[in-house]
Amino acid sequence: NWGIYIYGVNAERVVETSLGYFINPLFSVLLGCVFLGERLNRWQIFAVVLAAMGVANFIIDLGQVPWIAFALAVSFGLYGLLRKVAAVQPMAGLAIETLLITPIALGFILYWQAAGTGQLGSSLSLTLLFIGCGVITSMPLLWFNNAAKRLPLTTLGFMQYMAPTLQLLLGVFLFQEPFTRTHLISFSLIWIALAVYSTNAFLKTRRSP
Repeated sequence: NWGIYIYGVNAERVVETSLGYFINPLFSVLLGCVFLGERLNRWQIFAVVLAAMGVANFIIDLGQVPWIAFALAVSFGLYGLLRKVAAVQPMAGLAIETLLITPIALGFILYWQAAGTGQLGSSLSLTLLFIGCGVITSMPLLWFNNAAKRLPLTTLGFMQYMAPTLQLLLGVFLFQEPFTRTHLISFSLIWIALAVYSTNAFLKTRRSP
């Protein structure tokens, strides 16, 4: 999933990668209903339809099949499902995953260093940035794994809209990226869906004994 994301960003398809993380919660909701027997009430179904309309608006505006977006959504959605059903504690699970990919990561680092294109060790500040990126990447995964154990996958799916929404705010207000009419329509539908879903979940909690 992370490899696909890095490829998309470096291929100047940032819009498509962001679309993938908007499709992902919908895919998580679908996985929760199909594989875990989670059920949606009529308000939750309404929220899903609104969010789907928002994502569909992005796809129509893009004008082509966004394979990077769908690959991101499917890969991370399946990861969330596996973490939900795996009988492993979040910290232990993340440690196992890290151990499995460490040889692959080391192989790439050694190859790039031998080829003269590696940047590790070229300067202290850059090396510290690389190390910091590892921490920044691992902490959200740890928090996600904890949430996957404690929340229904359908709820977890909708909460994942928070990250791309924050990315939107950073892009518009910090990096001065354009906010088009298509963005306005899509984000409005998704935000309304989030409000409907969250309000319904809050009312259900209040009614519970």
